[in-house]
Amino acid sequence: MSLKGKTVFMSGGSRGIGLAIARRAARDGANVAIAAKTAEPHARLPGTIYTAAEEIEAAGGQVLPVVCDIRSEEAVQAAVDATVDKFGGIDICVNNASAISLTPTALTDMKRFDLMYQVNVRGTFLVSKLCLKHLKAADNPHILNLAPPLDMSAKWFKNHVAYTMAKYGMSMCTLGMAEEFRDDGVAVNSLWPLTAVDTAAVRNVLGGDSMAKICRTPDIVADAAHVILTRDSREFTGRFVIDEVILREQGVTDFSPYAPGYEGPFAGDFFVPDEVFDSLPTPVTHYTGIHDADT
Repeated sequence: MSLKGKTVFMSGGSRGIGLAIARRAARDGANVAIAAKTAEPHARLPGTIYTAAEEIEAAGGQVLPVVCDIRSEEAVQAAVDATVDKFGGIDICVNNASAISLTPTALTDMKRFDLMYQVNVRGTFLVSKLCLKHLKAADNPHILNLAPPLDMSAKWFKNHVAYTMAKYGMSMCTLGMAEEFRDDGVAVNSLWPLTAVDTAAVRNVLGGDSMAKICRTPDIVADAAHVILTRDSREFTGRFVIDEVILREQGVTDFSPYAPGYEGPFAGDFFVPDEVFDSLPTPVTHYTGIHDADT
């Protein structure tokens, strides 16, 4: 199935996983609105909404770059209105924007705590809320949150409780809204990678250029997102999807194109339950802490 002619409203998306999802949709001929703050280049994170727009157009899609801080209701409403004015509606909402601070309680300042809640939880809720009336009018509408499964193991909390709570807030939006919107035919799902993904943000936070040796590229998440967004919204909703799992269900067996610099084993991503790692043949280092993983 194809996303040709569909309109995607994307929070964030000027780089990394969000941009990869947008490019994959554009290959089908989708319209994409990139609603993000990055209008000027960042010192450590390359890419702006305008460079993203160039890549999306080159991939075959139509694009609307909108400067938008998703913490602002007025800014999000203006971005949604601009998207509808340009493309005639919204078929897909992707909540990709996220803030991260992998700090323990004593070292998490409240400004950073508030940022994570405002972007991850409030932003996901707000963007979904303001897109909803347009999604209800669409054919096969989807909300996709880049958020993890709700695995309530203490190990996901003990090293960075503020970040985990904020990220799980996005997951709880999936859990609740999927059921709330079920009768309207609006699917709400979460997508999360099995392994760490090689993005500029991950390199900055976790390990520099060496991360490329134990990570996959954002394209694996983009291909998994495409599978979800082309599923029947009345049948496929309320799911917490792991990228490799759904791609294997689609018949993918060769994952080497997603790991060109791989030297292994892969770094398992945060929040993935051990039983998921154990059910797959992929060599993955299980997470037990930010710096103290075992296999």
